[in-house]
Amino acid sequence: MSSQEPRDDPSAHTESDGAPVTGERTMRREIPQRSTSWARAVAAAVGRTGITPNMISSSSVVVAAIGCAALVGSGWAVYLHDDGVRAALLIIAALMAPLRLLLNMLDGMVAVEGGKQSPVGDLYNEVPDRLADLLFLAGAGYAAASIHGGITIGWVAASLAVLTAYVRSLGAAQGLSNHFDGPMAKPRRMWLLMLGCLLSLLEPALLVPMGLPRGSVLGVVLGVIALGSLATVVIRLQLIGSDLRTRAAGAEGVPGAAPGGQEC
Repeated sequence: MSSQEPRDDPSAHTESDGAPVTGERTMRREIPQRSTSWARAVAAAVGRTGITPNMISSSSVVVAAIGCAALVGSGWAVYLHDDGVRAALLIIAALMAPLRLLLNMLDGMVAVEGGKQSPVGDLYNEVPDRLADLLFLAGAGYAAASIHGGITIGWVAASLAVLTAYVRSLGAAQGLSNHFDGPMAKPRRMWLLMLGCLLSLLEPALLVPMGLPRGSVLGVVLGVIALGSLATVVIRLQLIGSDLRTRAAGAEGVPGAAPGGQEC
């Protein structure tokens, strides 16, 4: 399995990024940083404050909203011809992307390793993450509004990002593993967005003299995220389909087993 999201126990609030395996089902994404001493120390410190995993999950939406506002503001700064303000806003947006990933890691660590699981943890695990995807990627589209189709590609990338998670959850709802496979899972989306924001700082010096508009870098990044997310959806659907066929084949001849995954 590759690296990415939720959990096996419906009452367990893990984050959208971790990977223990329950039986043969992979329910959490592998995050190498989770085993580091600094991550454990931070998670333990947060756990002692009384902050719950659901609070941490919800705070990721606030972080995403700040990132979205900064991205939209950077798009306005282009029209105001203020590269200084645009640069400051792009740096803020770049910082929010990894902060979101940090919160996604900590909520699961506080929940699982800290023993603060919640009956509604899955809801707080999934819904804020999807809102954060929409805010970050749609916001990046407005940051690239000066290029043709910039806003559209932002919404397309955001929609496909949400679809990757929907397909993963669809497989888990069938009793299968959470498939985190594919080239454009959440961590890679956020790192690419951060890189795009930072590289955009160089546009006035490198791209504008060549006749390319500000926002070109983010436009390319969003295109890559959109295509990668589409590929991720296809890969995950193929894996889920394969798992369902394998399960159906194993159920043949078993008394009480219904074809097609239907209940008897």
